[in-house]
Amino acid sequence: MSEHSASASESGVTAQGRTDDQHAGQDAEKTLLEQMGGISGLAYSAVPIVVFVVVSALTSLMPAIWASIGAAVLIAVIRLVRKEPLQPAISGVLGVAVCSFIAYRSGEVRGFFLLGIWTSLVYGGVFLASVVVRWPLVGVAWSLLNSLGFSWRKHRRAMLGYDLATLAWTVVFAAKYVVQQWLYDSDQTGWLAFARIAMGYPLTGLALVVTIWAVRRAAKVAEEVAAEEEAAAARSGPAAG
Repeated sequence: MSEHSASASESGVTAQGRTDDQHAGQDAEKTLLEQMGGISGLAYSAVPIVVFVVVSALTSLMPAIWASIGAAVLIAVIRLVRKEPLQPAISGVLGVAVCSFIAYRSGEVRGFFLLGIWTSLVYGGVFLASVVVRWPLVGVAWSLLNSLGFSWRKHRRAMLGYDLATLAWTVVFAAKYVVQQWLYDSDQTGWLAFARIAMGYPLTGLALVVTIWAVRRAAKVAEEVAAEEEAAAARSGPAAG
């Protein structure tokens, strides 16, 4: 291989690597938002909560339960008519139904928020455990979603990025659990609803930023490894010949 060809080859690898890195970040943002139902999905998720709290304050528990379920079903129908992804909407209806059932069984308005509190505790524990056992959940989930394999576990910088992203989600779930459990114990239903919504967007957004950074970092590491292997193959080629 001539010097010019080798240089051109390395430039091509670098350029392709940069492109892959950019695509990885864009795909990360797109995939993560899609899993959450997009920007509209984040907004829709707050509607049944607001409806439940307002109706319970004006009337009683049972009307609030039916109103929140009705709001969730209406959102699902709207998404169907607009040909938007239905999975987040179906999950929303099921989530509201389970929350409503818990509230009904407990006989308390605040029971509507127990599922979210428990879920935050469980998720936080799972994310933390995945870091401890060296299989950070953000990296595992991203690899499975995109069929990328787990070669990133061999590279310290990629592992560190996914560790930090996974810990960011751990902090998010821990914060939600601590604050909302305290409000639940204090029987502050209105503030509990406010915390559920207000803590959702900012904290989730922060965790998403760290996650996208981790995906880009892992893609950059993969790019550098590929460039090193190509350069090594180019050097060993003439020697082998």
